[in-house]
Amino acid sequence: MRIPRIFIDTELSENTSLVLPDSSFQHLCKVLRLKSGHPIRVFNGKGGQYNAMLSDVEKRSASIQVADFEMLENESPIQVTVGQTLSRGERMDYAIQKAVEAGVFAIQPLFSQRCEVKLQDNRAEKRQQHWQQVATSAAEQCGRGIVPVVYPPIELTEWILNCNEMLKLTLHHHSAKPIRQFEKPINNRIALLIGPEGGLSEKEVQLSENSGFNAISLGPRVLRTETAPIVALSVINTLWGDI
Repeated sequence: MRIPRIFIDTELSENTSLVLPDSSFQHLCKVLRLKSGHPIRVFNGKGGQYNAMLSDVEKRSASIQVADFEMLENESPIQVTVGQTLSRGERMDYAIQKAVEAGVFAIQPLFSQRCEVKLQDNRAEKRQQHWQQVATSAAEQCGRGIVPVVYPPIELTEWILNCNEMLKLTLHHHSAKPIRQFEKPINNRIALLIGPEGGLSEKEVQLSENSGFNAISLGPRVLRTETAPIVALSVINTLWGDI
C-alpha cells in the first residue's frame, strides 16, 4: 500500500489529532480519493516525520490521528547554501526543486548584472513564496524532514559582501581549478555562487574573489544555470557528504 507523505505547517506531536488544512484535504481526499483509516506520513519541516491515519473524512473536511514520531537520518552533513542567480520561469523552479532533492541546506535567489529577471517588491514577495512552496513539495517528495529555506531575492553584490561561510565557491567555467583540490571546511558549511545563463560579469567574478570566493570548475563542459546546482551538490556530497 502506498503511504502518502504531506507537509503540514503546524506543531505536531504524538498521539494527537488535528483537522487537515484545505490544501492537504484536497490532495489526499479529492485527488487521491483516500478514505478514513488510510495511513499517511506527515512532517512540518523541523526534522523527522510522524506516522498518522486519516479519520472523519467528510465532503469538505477531514482529520488525522497522529501516532508515533520517526526520526530521519537523511540530511547531508555538509550544509550548502546556494546563491542562485534568477532565471526565467520554470528554469528557476527546476533549479530549486532539484537542489532540494540533492540535499541543499538553503537557497538565496540573486539579481546579477546579466540577470534577465526583474521583480518589483510585490512580485518578488510572491515569487519567493512560490519558490518556497516548490522547495516544500520537493522535500515532501524526496523524504526529507527539513525544508530548506528559500530567502527573498537580493542583489548578488550584497550577498557576496555579507557571506561568511568558511568555504566560498564560485562556479566559473573559465576556471581550471577542480573542487576536489579544496579541503572540507571544519564547520561543514559552504556557500556556492551560481551565475545566470549569460554568466557572471568579470566585475562580479573579481568582487567574489576579493571577498574570499574561490572560482572552481566542474569539468570541461559549460553547464546551464539550472543544471549547475544539481551537479555541484552531487560532487560536494560525493567528496564530503553522504553519497
